[in-house]
Amino acid sequence: MSNKFVAPRGTQDIYGEQSKKWQSLERDARAIAAKYHIEEIRTPIFEHTEVFKRENDASDMVNKEMYTFIDKGDRSLTLRPEATAGISRAFVEHKLYANGKGVQRYFSIGPNFRYERPQKGRMRIFNQFNIEVFSEANPVVDVETIMIGLDYIQKLGIKDFQVVINTLGDKESQKAYRDRLTEYFKPYVDTLCADCKRRYTQNPLRILDCKVDGDKPEVVNAPKSRDSLNETSRVYFETVCSLLDSMHINYRVDDSMVRGLDYYNHTVFEVVSTDPNAGAQSTIFAGGRYSEMVEYFGGPKTDAIGFAIGLERALIYAEMSGTHFDTEDHIDVYGMPRDKESVLSIFKAIQALRHEGFICDFDHDVRSMKAQFKTVDRTHAKVVIICGENERANNQLTLKNIETQQQLQLSLEEGIETIKEWLKGA
Repeated sequence: MSNKFVAPRGTQDIYGEQSKKWQSLERDARAIAAKYHIEEIRTPIFEHTEVFKRENDASDMVNKEMYTFIDKGDRSLTLRPEATAGISRAFVEHKLYANGKGVQRYFSIGPNFRYERPQKGRMRIFNQFNIEVFSEANPVVDVETIMIGLDYIQKLGIKDFQVVINTLGDKESQKAYRDRLTEYFKPYVDTLCADCKRRYTQNPLRILDCKVDGDKPEVVNAPKSRDSLNETSRVYFETVCSLLDSMHINYRVDDSMVRGLDYYNHTVFEVVSTDPNAGAQSTIFAGGRYSEMVEYFGGPKTDAIGFAIGLERALIYAEMSGTHFDTEDHIDVYGMPRDKESVLSIFKAIQALRHEGFICDFDHDVRSMKAQFKTVDRTHAKVVIICGENERANNQLTLKNIETQQQLQLSLEEGIETIKEWLKGA
């Protein structure tokens, strides 16, 4: 087959049993969102490039991974690489900050796009369950937001994980830390990779997250963010840790964690798999607090915190934990015509049952009864309706309850009532 007619590298087709697993992931995400009274928001899959490429951003996502194109109106547009920026833009555009709700929580489920080297759990089109919470900076909100993600992965049956947290401090603390890193790395600039030379000028914090230079002694021994925290930031982080303790959440502090995006401040966190088979992509979900995004889009000063769970990776870890997803086919009623003249009668009956809310299908091709009963077995149908010459002559259908093997010959109206009774509570 021509390479033009296969899915592009880093993408996938989801169908059959795999599709049912994805439906389960999304159902559980919506159930968790409902439990926490979180409102859904859907933003465009592409945005004006400036939504994502902000000022002197040093992150790899902005500098190396975005799918950007010029449209027919000569506008630069970008397929969304993450959800936070688009949700923040919508929060400002529609003046959601002015609705008087206090703490506002939003979730989204959908695809994002990044040009990265594909590997297990990392695709170029990847799907995320995303949470954003707009409120005053508050350690309670930080911990509650982390717990939303923990509730979700535990609902999926993921068992082996740990919360990893750090603080980047407030704006004042971050400036002090950047200045300190700039001075520290000054003698080492020539030894850094090309990307880190750029990061040194744009945002030296990004050097700490480098996949090339990260293990070098000069990077490992770099100053830690905690050494530049002002009193406000120190107390804020201590309160976050105290709340995690009080909620009996197992966590560790990693003072080298800076996260992959430039807009974070105060609390940043990752939830990582501790399964020995996790491999390189061990992060299950991650996020942090940010304070300048809403202002960037023209809104009032508004703090927020959020996280994203990659559904591809969540599925991998759920299955590693032994979670069983129901991928079998299930229908309520299957229609079986005995001859071609009965197909229309079965079709009408099936449509009437569908209008009553039953999940139905029928044999369109008048296969042998043996072949049709194989489909009944495969789809785990609870009831079959049969129509042949005798049924047509009496304007009736034969109903068979698969579980009890009870068989009746009834009119369509009587049959619907009987099926309702049979399937009540089934």
